[in-house]
Amino acid sequence: MNGVVISLGAFAGLFGIFYVFLMTRHRERIALIEKGADASIFTDKNFSSYPTLKFGMLFVGIALGILLGDILERQYDFNKGVAYLSMTFLFGGISLILNFLIERKMNG
Repeated sequence: MNGVVISLGAFAGLFGIFYVFLMTRHRERIALIEKGADASIFTDKNFSSYPTLKFGMLFVGIALGILLGDILERQYDFNKGVAYLSMTFLFGGISLILNFLIERKMNG
C-alpha cells in the first residue's frame, strides 16, 4: 500500500511542477505579446535541429553502457550498482557529446 501512495504522490508532484511551468510560461508569453513584443523571441535558437539523431545516439549510448556494466559486473566482479550506473552515464554522456560535435559540423 505504501508503494502505491508513494507512486501517486510522485506522479502528482511531477504533474504539478509541469503544470506550473507551462502555466507560468503561457502567462509570461501572453504578457509579452500584449506589450507588443516580437514573437520571434519565443523560438529557441539553441534547439537541436536533429532531435531524432540526439535521442538515437543517447539510447544507443545507454544500451552500450548497460552492456558494458554487465560485462564489468560478471567478468571483473564490480559492484552491480556501480557498474551499471557508471557505464550508463558514461556512455550516455559520450553519445551526447558526439551528437553535439556532429550537429556542429552539420550546421557549418
